[in-house]
Amino acid sequence: MADAKPTPRPKPFSIPRQPMPEQPPEVRRSNFREVPFGLTPDLAILEASRCIQCKNPACVKGCPVDIKIPEFIDLVRQGKFVEAARKIKEDNTLPAVCGRVCPQEEQCEMPCVLSKRGEPVAIGRLERFVADFERVTGNVVVPEVAPPTGKRVAVVGSGPAGLTVAGDLVQKGHDVTIFEALHKPGGVLMYGIPEFRLPKEIVQAEVDYICSLGVKLECDVVIGKTITIDELAEEEGFDACFIGTGAGLPYFMNIPGENLNGIYSANEYLTRSNLMKAYLFPEADTPVTKGKHVAVVGGGNVAMDAARTALRMGAEKVYVVYRRSKKEMPARIEEIHHAEEEGIEFHLLTNPLRFLGNEEAWVTEAECQRMELGEPDASGRRRPVPVKGSEFRLAVDMVVMSIGNGANPLV
Repeated sequence: MADAKPTPRPKPFSIPRQPMPEQPPEVRRSNFREVPFGLTPDLAILEASRCIQCKNPACVKGCPVDIKIPEFIDLVRQGKFVEAARKIKEDNTLPAVCGRVCPQEEQCEMPCVLSKRGEPVAIGRLERFVADFERVTGNVVVPEVAPPTGKRVAVVGSGPAGLTVAGDLVQKGHDVTIFEALHKPGGVLMYGIPEFRLPKEIVQAEVDYICSLGVKLECDVVIGKTITIDELAEEEGFDACFIGTGAGLPYFMNIPGENLNGIYSANEYLTRSNLMKAYLFPEADTPVTKGKHVAVVGGGNVAMDAARTALRMGAEKVYVVYRRSKKEMPARIEEIHHAEEEGIEFHLLTNPLRFLGNEEAWVTEAECQRMELGEPDASGRRRPVPVKGSEFRLAVDMVVMSIGNGANPLV
């Protein structure tokens, strides 16, 4: 990997965006291995050479944590992969995760100058590449942290928000402890996002790095039940508390039949599959319904995760049922593309009205209605309007509701 050579800077727009090698759809649809293989060193250097090093880089403004994007990309172009990873870590302690699951097309890549005449620089793929290179070559180092301040901070939740805050605060010299309700750290990175999109060994490696900075971690502690926020401050002596409990309360449509057997929230379905390894059952002792005809209601990343998981669990047919058109789907373009390649069927402009079941209360059908788009609503997207007389039924034996989540009310 270290033999890759830097290339002379080409003329702007002269090199197309480099595709990332990945498993073929017909192979990956039946396994839980990560779909993309990642860039090779030569491909990474070629992709990095596309960056024109803007004097006023809009990509940095699009990044929520202000990563020095042109600087790390230029280091990649020079073949200095470890240095590039460390440049990212000056602002972001979770580069291997962010390189895989951040919505770059809406943040750092969207304002890229190259996108005006073609495709933007693949910033996320380069971030993933250098983070992986640093890890697999054994070049991860623990930076020096600031002298102790004497201040103690409790971080509730070990998801991406909690890990990021803990990593930032410990480097400023504060004494940081993360409290996690589940038996493994990582939050939605561990229980929500499937193995084929974010391998759990990657999450664990990022958690280990945060802990190597000096952060303490306590799992199986449910703040609000095991101990309260007030007790953390008054009895345990914490000076501050960051609440990063995530969106663990699933929403439902509250339509007839939604309580039938075989209907899951996406939270439960993905937690069983990911954190509890239900896809390895009976090797892993966590059962989950394996539907043959599965409907996933929703159009976000979580819906794509649930649909693609159901396919890998052995479903013959998987339907994504979404009430707006493809243009309005909030899921990442790459995730929609992968789902389509794998054979997921999309019922767009379609909304469930009710679910029907058999005498044993297992779901057997989803009654749906066609929709059309009207005027924009508060979200800025065109409001779906029912089409009279367009009702139809889908034969299903499992449904996953993925229409959003709210904050966990325990705290």
